[in-house]
Amino acid sequence: MPAKLGKKNRIKPLSEQKLSSNGKKRLSIFGHAGGNDYFCVRKTTIKNKMNETKRGFIQLHLSVLLAGFTGLFGKLITLNEVDIVWYRMLFTSLILLVFTGLPRVGWKKFAELTGCGALLGLHWMLFYGSIKASNVSIGVICFSLVGFFTALFEPLVLKRRFSWAELLFSLVTVAGVLCIFSLDARYRYGIAIGVVSSAVCALYAVCNKRASVDVRSRTVLMYQMSGGLVAVSAIIPVYLLCFPSNQPVMVVPEGSNLWFMLCHALFCTVGMYLLQIQALKRLSAFTVNLTYNLEPCYTIVLAFLIFGEGRELNFSFYLGIALILLSVLLQSSRAWHKGA
Repeated sequence: MPAKLGKKNRIKPLSEQKLSSNGKKRLSIFGHAGGNDYFCVRKTTIKNKMNETKRGFIQLHLSVLLAGFTGLFGKLITLNEVDIVWYRMLFTSLILLVFTGLPRVGWKKFAELTGCGALLGLHWMLFYGSIKASNVSIGVICFSLVGFFTALFEPLVLKRRFSWAELLFSLVTVAGVLCIFSLDARYRYGIAIGVVSSAVCALYAVCNKRASVDVRSRTVLMYQMSGGLVAVSAIIPVYLLCFPSNQPVMVVPEGSNLWFMLCHALFCTVGMYLLQIQALKRLSAFTVNLTYNLEPCYTIVLAFLIFGEGRELNFSFYLGIALILLSVLLQSSRAWHKGA
């Protein structure tokens, strides 16, 4: 009769086995407890990663859908773009203060979030300025260049290698925007402001991805809005020097403007950015920003129905939209297979 195995010679079950230096379980090659368990663990890990990616894409597309209404509010609200941004940040800060209070964060983290809020506020002012200078469709289509600028900024800020695939997909988007550039010269000023707006937005998204690490989404948005409100108040005089406005500045919203501002803050700011921050924790900044190229599609359809802007656009505009959609589909497919 063979001798009984002692404690030291006993094969430990999977739950008792120690982790190796690379984080994988040391699985015994003897007996039934070895290879099959390793493949089960590996399969479960891949499945969990795919579920996280799927969840990230759902959150991302919900936020893009809400973002589609942003340009419409910019047209419906008759205030100056400076007033729209200032009150949007004020109302959002008050809404978040009710639900989150003032969570504790370090001074360094607070400074990072405030800086992101300042970038976001500047992007908004330029975005609404582009819409006021042209129309809703032109303003939101320039936003499609965010993916191109992200492909340039993300490797520099996050210190990773440049991706030739990302640059290629971005150039497809640029080709689409160039088709739209053939529009009447009266839109050139609005397009120029929109291009600068997309560059600032790309920088915000990349910095936000780094600043929001290990911080709850609501806390991130709370300090970006409140800290950004202070920063934007300092930026406004400089902005007005660079982009003078024919409308009065710092007007108190009332009537329909007040209701539009409150809806804008609640749905298109709090709801949208909470979903976006959560998506950024599961997907790359480039994937998030390139997917936001779908925002113009939602906004343009609504603008056609509400403002009748389809009469002002030509074939090259629709060709540009098709190229932008192609770039989004290519990157979404690539990100899905990579799991990020």
